[in-house]
Amino acid sequence: MAHCPFDFFSDGKKHTICLVGGGGKTTVMYELAAAWAACGRRVLVLTSTHILCPADGSFAADVPAVQNLWQQRRYAVIGTPEFATGKLTLPPQSVYEALKLQADVILCEADGSRHHPCKVPAEHEPVLLPDSDIVLAVAGMDALGRPLAQACQRPQLAAALLGCSLDSVIDAQMLAALLLSEQGARKNVGARAYYIVLNKCDLLKAAQQEEMLRLLVSAGMDEHRIWLRERGE
Repeated sequence: MAHCPFDFFSDGKKHTICLVGGGGKTTVMYELAAAWAACGRRVLVLTSTHILCPADGSFAADVPAVQNLWQQRRYAVIGTPEFATGKLTLPPQSVYEALKLQADVILCEADGSRHHPCKVPAEHEPVLLPDSDIVLAVAGMDALGRPLAQACQRPQLAAALLGCSLDSVIDAQMLAALLLSEQGARKNVGARAYYIVLNKCDLLKAAQQEEMLRLLVSAGMDEHRIWLRERGE
């Protein structure tokens, strides 16, 4: 992947990062994990909801297995397997508590989107880790130009938030509103640092990328906390 432009990536500090939204957050999470692990950092990956159990050998069933992966400069994925679904849920609290003291970076997928490029969280979402210091919101730029009912998870909530119909076509202003609203991607962020990944920006023309950036910055987002990410980075 291309170098992550965010300041927290190379500051050498310990971080616990929760990823929310849609549009490729699992891909972003694993790419960040791999990049940090390649630098020799001990990276722990988990979910507070559900993720597919990885098939690449990065799942670790216990603390020694995690430490073994770290010694190989690999990230470790922990969780409680659901054998009926092939997914992982939140790991046992005792396992997480033991490992979070040893990890340099913790990445947690704290939201589900069922493969939609954007979403509005339900009342019980997102499930942010209490000790997290960063929230990373991801949205796929393939949401633009598509009806809200098709491209957004929980479109009824999005329509109510935006004051529009389910047939409304998502434009840059609507997507920016979903990313900036405390009823949207910024829900429950509180005092945590907030960053945005605009994913699949290669689908947009330069003028469209500039418009998205302008809308977010004019609403108060720090430009250095926005990543215009292309596929394949």
